[in-house]
Amino acid sequence: MPTWNSIFKTQKDILNDPIPEMKNVIEILKKMNARKVLDLGCGSGRHTILLAKKGFEVYGLDNAKEGLALTRKKLKALGLKAKLKNWDCYKPFPYRDGFFDAVVSTQTINHNYRKKVQGCISEMKRVLSPGGLIFVTVASRRRLSPRAGLPGKFKTVAPNTYIPLDGHEKGIPHLIYTKALLRQDFKGFEILEACKDLERRKYCLFGRKPKE
Repeated sequence: MPTWNSIFKTQKDILNDPIPEMKNVIEILKKMNARKVLDLGCGSGRHTILLAKKGFEVYGLDNAKEGLALTRKKLKALGLKAKLKNWDCYKPFPYRDGFFDAVVSTQTINHNYRKKVQGCISEMKRVLSPGGLIFVTVASRRRLSPRAGLPGKFKTVAPNTYIPLDGHEKGIPHLIYTKALLRQDFKGFEILEACKDLERRKYCLFGRKPKE
């Protein structure tokens, strides 16, 4: 089975551009005076770099060493800093409770089976300060369409879970979300907004950890 490490090693230019929604995310983070931000599944650094440019204290977690190496190279070239760590995002995060003001994770956490994803969501809540913000994007059913740019061949391995049989994500589990499932898995947060992006390929969720 391929890993994101091998994907970043062979496709260094993949996932270079920030998603359009990040402009609004940054505006909201500024308004709430967020300082420490975790980029969960930071990959090759597209959002880590953007957040660092905007003056946030950025932390990045990813299990792909090749992706982190690309991020470090880009940060150095731009004279920016971020605290990066090679880590399995489905294991307990290496941070204390309430450490972050915000957690950002785009097209990352749904690359596993639902139980693992739910554990990751619990960790996101744990490391957020009360009132802290999350911004998460996950795949919608449109991602199963060949028109969405994915291979047409895949196998279903669990409810709402499939594995591509070809393409660069071959063998990697994908949890596909509906709006109802999204609200169910993020019920521990105050959901501020949950909607599809303009291409309707993914769900975007803004949420807030309840204040204690």
